[in-house]
Amino acid sequence: MDPISGTVWWIAGAVALAAVVALTRRGKQDPPEARTSEAEAGETAATSAGTAEPAASSLKSGLDRTRSEGFVARLSALLTGEKLEPAVLAEVEEILFTADIGVQTATALFERIQSELSGRELADVDRVWAAVREEALAILERGEAADRAKETQPGETRVVLVLGVNGAGKTTTIGKLASQWVEEGKRVWLVAGDTFRAAAAEQLEHWGRRVGAEVTRGKEGADPASVVFDGVREAVEAEADVVLVDTAGRLHTQVNLMAELEKVHRVTGKALEGAPHETLLVVDATTGQNAIQQARMFHEATDVTGVVLTKLDGTAKGGIVLGVCESISVPIRHVGVGERVADLRPFDKTDFIDALFAS
Repeated sequence: MDPISGTVWWIAGAVALAAVVALTRRGKQDPPEARTSEAEAGETAATSAGTAEPAASSLKSGLDRTRSEGFVARLSALLTGEKLEPAVLAEVEEILFTADIGVQTATALFERIQSELSGRELADVDRVWAAVREEALAILERGEAADRAKETQPGETRVVLVLGVNGAGKTTTIGKLASQWVEEGKRVWLVAGDTFRAAAAEQLEHWGRRVGAEVTRGKEGADPASVVFDGVREAVEAEADVVLVDTAGRLHTQVNLMAELEKVHRVTGKALEGAPHETLLVVDATTGQNAIQQARMFHEATDVTGVVLTKLDGTAKGGIVLGVCESISVPIRHVGVGERVADLRPFDKTDFIDALFAS
């Protein structure tokens, strides 16, 4: 080998060795766990920063598919022009009863339209739309009027029991609620009542570290009611403001597991008199009419006092909000319209109706 080539090879080797040394030092100084924690911290900061879309506009965006593909879009295509002939009623009825809003809600909306057309050969289309909007709002108002959540006094620990089937976004919803309440200055305590899946407790612990909430978890396979009892007692002794109790995901058709849920509900009251003060059912909006059946079965097993509908931005079935509310007569507490913590929005009935029927 000539002297010049040898020099080039020597320099290349030195550069490669320096790169390896640098990478090795970086690995020692910055282990994967640390890098992950930094990433999580950055994500938490981003979600808590004031970059969130305004509530009304994010809700409108979340209902885009419902307006463009769901029952609202089909009604819009039918209710054209200035006047509506009674002969069109059969088509309106078909649209409502084949939509993902449930029979009870479809009946309420259709009867309101019939009332608007009663005794008229032609009806003003704008008046028909106004009647549909008014009835939809009335459904949500009836749910609010039937609110059975218990009030808590200042300084008293509030216990929220969270239910739902697997995949509905239950544990993520708990994490987002915890994050929002910690931001408000509340001391939040999480209880991992799902003892069947280690991953569920681990996910809850991740959220606890991320948002700054204490977590109680038991051993895998432990009695859920026992874990919940201990967790609520620990939270009360620590003077926590809010306790969020996670429960194992279960199908509404699993009788034994639904019976276990009743036990967890009772034991919560033994740990703290009057608890739970709120029982939230988390429902995946993309499941359509199946969400109504879930709501009914969970409500029979344990008195549901509020509903959280997740994944509203990923479906054309946003009308299910009306169906769930009408079927069990409880308020909608929150709706999820995105992945960020801020995208879990407190439900406002007027904003929802405006977004659902926006042009």
